[in-house]
Amino acid sequence: MILPRLALITALLTASAVCAHETAGQHGGRVTDAGKFHVELVAKGETVDVFLSDEGQKPVPAAGFKGTAILVVGGKPARVPLEPADGNRMTGKAATALGDSPKGAVQLTGPGGETASGKFN
Repeated sequence: MILPRLALITALLTASAVCAHETAGQHGGRVTDAGKFHVELVAKGETVDVFLSDEGQKPVPAAGFKGTAILVVGGKPARVPLEPADGNRMTGKAATALGDSPKGAVQLTGPGGETASGKFN
C-alpha cells in the first residue's frame, strides 16, 4: 500500500519538475513562466534583454512595465533595472559582463500594478 503511493508521489514530482524547466526562446534566450506571462532572458555582455509574451506565446507590449533582473555574477547578485524598449522588449545594462546563461530571476510590475517573477536556473 505504501509503495504504490510513493511511486505516485515520485511520478507527480518528476512531472512537475519537467513542466517547470526553461525552454529555448525565439530570440536565442531561455524562457520561463512569470505569473501569467512568459519571459525570455537574453544576456550578451553587460546587456540584459527580457522579452514578454502571453500564455499563447503572443508578444505583450512592454510599454508601462517596470522590471528588475537579479542575476548571479561571480557568485554575487547583480541588480539590473529594466526599462521598456521597442515592442515586447525590456532592456538594462549590468555593471559587468554576465555571461550567456546567467542564473537568477526577473521581477516585473505591469501597467496595472500586478507583479510577477520568473526564475532562471
